[in-house]
Amino acid sequence: MGSQVIALLGGRGMLGTDVAAAGARRGYEVRLHDLPEFDVTNPDHLQRAVEAADVIINCAGYTNVDAAQSQSELAHRVNGEAVGRLGQLAREGDKWVLHVSTDFVFDGTLDRPYLETDPPHPINEYGKGKLAGEVLLRESGCSHCLVRLEWTYGRHGRNFITKLLERARTTKALNVVSDQVGSPTATTEVAQAFCDLLEQRVEGLFHFASAGYASRYDVAAFVFDHLGWEIQLQPCRTSDYPAVAARPLNSRFDCREIEPLLREPRAPWQQPLEHFLREL
Repeated sequence: MGSQVIALLGGRGMLGTDVAAAGARRGYEVRLHDLPEFDVTNPDHLQRAVEAADVIINCAGYTNVDAAQSQSELAHRVNGEAVGRLGQLAREGDKWVLHVSTDFVFDGTLDRPYLETDPPHPINEYGKGKLAGEVLLRESGCSHCLVRLEWTYGRHGRNFITKLLERARTTKALNVVSDQVGSPTATTEVAQAFCDLLEQRVEGLFHFASAGYASRYDVAAFVFDHLGWEIQLQPCRTSDYPAVAARPLNSRFDCREIEPLLREPRAPWQQPLEHFLREL
C-alpha cells in the first residue's frame, strides 16, 4: 500500500492541503498538482498527472460562487469539462478517481436532509458546473467515487469561519443569516473520510458532512461564545442581503450511505470546530 501514488489535483488548496497530509500519514506517496504549474483544464497537464499515478483525487475546482455568475464559461470548464476529461483518461488508464462535489447541486427547498438519490436542481452557475462534472464523470465510465461536501472550513483557505472572524475584528455588531441550515465540516474530517474510501476503492455517490445541523447564525454564536468574544449577533434572512448568486437554504445531508465505510463515526460539528478554534 505504501508504494501507491496519489495524484492530488488542487493539492495546495484548503481541502487539498489536509488530504495531502492525511494521505502521507497513511503511507501513500502524494503528488501535488496545482496552479500555476498545473492547470486542470489543460489536457496535457491532466494526462501527465493521471499517467504517473495509481489513483487520482480531484480537489481542484472553481470555487468562487458569486464570481461564477459572470465567469460561468470558466467555471464550467474547470468544474465540468475538465472532470469529464479526467474521467476519460482514468477509464483509458484503468485508474480510480475520487471527485469532490457540493450541496450546491440542490436548490435547498426540500424540508428534510438530502439523500444521494434526490434529483439535483442547482440555482446558480457554480452549482450547474459542479453538477455537469458529476454527470460527465459518470458518463466517462471510469471507476470513481463522488463525494458531495458542504460548509467546509480549514486552516489553509478562506471560508465562513475565517470570514466571520475577519469581520468581528473590525466591528462588534454582526448580522448573520439564520435561514441557511447545514453542517459545518472541517477539511481535516473530510481528509480522513477520503482516505477511508481510498483504501477500499469505494465506487458510487456519497454525501459527507459532520454530524448534526445548525444555521449560519447558530454557528456564529457557537464560535464567539467559544472564543469569549463579545459580539452583538443579529439574526437576519438571506433575502435581506441578496448575493450575486442564490444560495440553497437547506444544505442538510443525509449521510447514512457513507457511514459504514468510515473508520470512525462522524463527529458532531461542534467537536472539530472547537479544535479548529483552539488551533487558531
